[in-house]
Amino acid sequence: MKSLFDNVSVRCSKLTTRTYSTSFSLGIYFLKNKLRNPIYSIYGFVRFADEIVDSFEGYNKKRLLGKFKVETYEAIENRISLNPILNSFQQVVHQYNISHDLIETFLQSMEMDLEKVNYTSEKYNEYILGSAEVVGLMCLHVFTEGNKNLYEELKPFAMKLGAAFQKINFLRDMKADYQILGRTYFPNVDMTRFSSFTKHKIENEIEQDFKEALIGIKKLPSSAKGGVYLAYVYYNSLFKKIKKVPAQKILSERIRISNGEKFGLMLKSMFQYKINLL
Repeated sequence: MKSLFDNVSVRCSKLTTRTYSTSFSLGIYFLKNKLRNPIYSIYGFVRFADEIVDSFEGYNKKRLLGKFKVETYEAIENRISLNPILNSFQQVVHQYNISHDLIETFLQSMEMDLEKVNYTSEKYNEYILGSAEVVGLMCLHVFTEGNKNLYEELKPFAMKLGAAFQKINFLRDMKADYQILGRTYFPNVDMTRFSSFTKHKIENEIEQDFKEALIGIKKLPSSAKGGVYLAYVYYNSLFKKIKKVPAQKILSERIRISNGEKFGLMLKSMFQYKINLL
């Protein structure tokens, strides 16, 4: 029975999520049960593509990503794939009518990571759209469960939340991106002279993104609100830690939230949600 294979596929996506990201796993846990597997499936798809361009040194990344892209569209067209990650993803695409444009925009951003890109403001915005904002929109399709009006209403807020998360990732991973992968995402920034002024400018952008995103989180259905709010609280806490770190130190260490802190944030978020502070 194919249903058995489909269950195995979702379990592979769940394992991928839990292995690569304890923070997102906690957020997913606070979603209503019916939404968890679809979000695991989206995360598994996104994570595998990201791993190809970030981690597979010594392999032909361009060929691997190209094959992954072809197999993604074949999985969607055929409604099956022997790659369990893609098999679980194609189910979500069909069940929630996720636009192929969102998938293509995401994969294009992954392709950008294969080359050394000189990030102008235009390219920076293009990358954030593809690598983060459209991922938020894929998840929003799940959260709104076919309610097209609600999806359109919450769309700009979901994009702002995705943008905030990605910009924080850029700051958190600046050392590895610059020193190991040779990437500089922030436009018109000389990494050898990364200053407090530049860091504050980026932080102001993130604060504005967060402010707007929270408006949308409060409007989410109750089935999704708790989990998304926990992800917001986690990233906001990470952001606050990054803000306290001097600009030059960002290039020498990766700022983290410990597992103990993550569970503390989980309890705090749960308490705020239960007493209707959202």
